[in-house]
Amino acid sequence: MILDLKRIFATEGNSLPIDHTLSFSDFEYYGNYPLNNPVVIKGEIFNKAGVVNLSLKIDYIFTAPCDRCSKVISHEHTVQIDKMLAVSLERQESDTIIEVPGMKFDVDEFVYSEVVLSLPTKHLCRDDCKGLCPVCGVDLNSGSCNCKTREIDPRLKVLEELLNK
Repeated sequence: MILDLKRIFATEGNSLPIDHTLSFSDFEYYGNYPLNNPVVIKGEIFNKAGVVNLSLKIDYIFTAPCDRCSKVISHEHTVQIDKMLAVSLERQESDTIIEVPGMKFDVDEFVYSEVVLSLPTKHLCRDDCKGLCPVCGVDLNSGSCNCKTREIDPRLKVLEELLNK
């Protein structure tokens, strides 16, 4: 969705509401498709005292397997964006100002970038997830196993034999 912002830049007090959904169902992230539900975008672009501002709230549901136990879980995420818009930035970069050349703003491209940057790098079913047993693969959150979890490095096996004597 490309918005023409000429009217907003020209007149102080003008605003443009944004209520949009965007599909990310074909977005692949580490071999999964974690954004099956539409991404919901709500906000507005407004001119206040001659400064054009963007205020957006992006809501999405991230569904993926837990990094420790592989149980598939979903978490809701919200990204709040408050930035200024400018027609051009002369030889400077800014984290708070977005350049909109030709007074056209591509909402889909901007939201895509913001969602990708906000995706979790560690996805856990709970903070104290114990994961899977590396030997037998049982889920350690639901119980324990009888596997020997402490393996001695083969290079140090001789030292273990000395300790056992």
